[in-house]
Formats: sequence, C-alpha cells, structure tokens
Amino acid sequence: MARKSRKQNTGSGGSTPATVALTAAGTDFTVRAYDHDPAAPSYGEEAAEALGVDPSRVFKTLIASVDDALTVAIVPVSASLDLKALAAAVGGKRAAMADPAAAERTTGYVRGGISPLGQRKRLPTALDASATGHPTVCVSAGRRGLEVELSPADLAALTDAVVAPIARF
Repeated sequence: MARKSRKQNTGSGGSTPATVALTAAGTDFTVRAYDHDPAAPSYGEEAAEALGVDPSRVFKTLIASVDDALTVAIVPVSASLDLKALAAAVGGKRAAMADPAAAERTTGYVRGGISPLGQRKRLPTALDASATGHPTVCVSAGRRGLEVELSPADLAALTDAVVAPIARF
C-alpha cells in the first residue's frame, strides 16, 4: 500500500528527477536546500555543515565500475568507499572509480549533484550498512545545493540496493 508523500520543502529548488521519482513512489521525504559554494572542497561535507546534519547521516553518491559495469555506491560523506567491499557486495571481483563523464552521461546528473534516485539508467546499487543506524539519511536531490531526507529503508527499496558494509571510516 502506497503511503501519502510528505514532501516538505525547506528552501527553493523545484523538482528534479529524484524528487519526481520519490513523489511517484508515494515515499515520505523532505527536500532540504542550501546555498552551494562552488569553491567548497567537498560537496557532501558542505551539505552536512550547511544543513546542520551530522556527516554520518549525509550520504554521497559515487559511481564506480565493477567488472566493467557501472555501479552506484552510497556512503557517508564522513567515510570513503571501500572498492574491494563494493565489488564483493554486488558479486564482482574488481572495482575502480568510474570516469566522471561516463557517470554524468549515464545518470543524467552532474558531478556533485548525482542522486541515487531518478537516474537516467538504473544501475546496480549498494548502500553502506551504516545507513540503517539512522531514522533518516540525506542524499543528493539531483542538484548541487539540494538534498532529500528519507528513511534508509525507503532509499534501499527505491534503488533496489544491496545493503552492505562498503564504507571505510
């Protein structure tokens, strides 16, 4: 049974493919906008600080190549991706970070604004297991300066993600 969407907008931003997908699925989520600084050294850490959210609850979306297949990895901004763990989580042998241009072309989003939701092409996805320790997490809404907050269970379900320890703290 679909739940009524609880879309709350805490800033300007409009819709993105990610918010459209969340709304279509009837998922509870909150849009959280902030003023993006193009000079920020880390998009994820900038989002955590600007939103006043613990960095362990803000997750970055990384695109890797596992055995030559693009794969989405969702890990906390306070951690790095363990490529070997990602490969194992999705049943592969080798993983490397994907070419940024290929990531943008395949997902339909720009670097620093890649959302795990509403991507142009559905890719195998892994969500770091630490997400399950939080009632909600934030991920990119598909644009720099725009995040969505939702439950980790909904994030995993909507992306058909494998939940596994893929982050290195």
